[in-house]
Amino acid sequence: MCPYLSCCFQTTSKPAPRSKSATTSSTSTVLASALLASSEKLPGQFKFKDYCPQVFRNLREHFGIEDQDYQVSLARSTPIKEEEGQGGKLLLASYDRTLVVKEICSEEVEEMHHILSEYHQHIVTCHGSTLLPQFLAMYRVTVESEDTYLLVMRNMFSCRLHVHRKYDLKGSLLSREASFKEKVKELPTYKDVDFRNNMQKVYVSDEEKEKIVERLNRDIEFLVRMRIMDYSLLLGIHNVERAERQEEEEEAEEEMESFSEEEEEEGNSLAPAPASNSPEGIGGYMNSFKPMGPGEFDPYVDVYAIQSAIGAPQREVYFMGLIDVLTQYDTKKKAAHAAKAVKHGAGAEISTVHPEQYAKRFREFITKIFA
Repeated sequence: MCPYLSCCFQTTSKPAPRSKSATTSSTSTVLASALLASSEKLPGQFKFKDYCPQVFRNLREHFGIEDQDYQVSLARSTPIKEEEGQGGKLLLASYDRTLVVKEICSEEVEEMHHILSEYHQHIVTCHGSTLLPQFLAMYRVTVESEDTYLLVMRNMFSCRLHVHRKYDLKGSLLSREASFKEKVKELPTYKDVDFRNNMQKVYVSDEEKEKIVERLNRDIEFLVRMRIMDYSLLLGIHNVERAERQEEEEEAEEEMESFSEEEEEEGNSLAPAPASNSPEGIGGYMNSFKPMGPGEFDPYVDVYAIQSAIGAPQREVYFMGLIDVLTQYDTKKKAAHAAKAVKHGAGAEISTVHPEQYAKRFREFITKIFA
């Protein structure tokens, strides 16, 4: 058991000037603002609780995230609202898109407390090398007597490379096809049946595949021990050639726009702003190095990214990680499994199976996604 697992920090906050607790204050204010994005004013008062701050700070250290960079990425500017999560839950991205802030229910908060000590030990043992979500903080924001629970994680996708196709894979083909409503979205989330029908494959080197499978097996063993099931592999695909074409088109449009404004700007140009020594957040230091070429990424920032193998049909970058890992095989899941087994037959590939069976099926499916 972590010696500081039961610690929490709670405050009643008002928007106020910076003080010695400025980082916590700014975080609470920004998150409360994000919850009230539809309102122009922040409420006069709100409550903010930081769950197990020392544990999460230690986890951030094991994930190679400096505390100051974390605070800047999360709190320098109001998070961006993404499409709604499951069940209409709030889903936010930090302004620099290195972090994801997900609204969770009270049962998931309880489950997080249940697994946190073991999760911490797992991360320490594997030296932060994992496909599991990188849990970085958990908060409760109470506005107008309404509690909202927020879980902060590292973004599995890149803050720089655009994802052109994504899949949510569970290893089951039963009711695992994206709906028509989903497929017409700009970036749909495809599922297992779509992956098979599209004849999609992941083209990585044998060495990379071995590393992925090793991490996957280690993480799945942890999930089985925690009696966790119903998780997915999130797979994002960045097409390098497509990104190059899009960049060329954007540059051409920018040149046309700048040409029409060139005469106005002559003689009115301002001196460049002096270089800033202030922290730039988790991904900010990349700007101080030489620009990256198409499909290039920093493995210390895009920790879930993998280059396609030399000789692959297309130049791609894959983003792979396990998501939705807070569902325990409890009484409700057992009842759901029994009901589905009656409806579809005991041998059907239903998702609500016990953790050992789920892990076996999941592992077998995922190892087959590679070319």
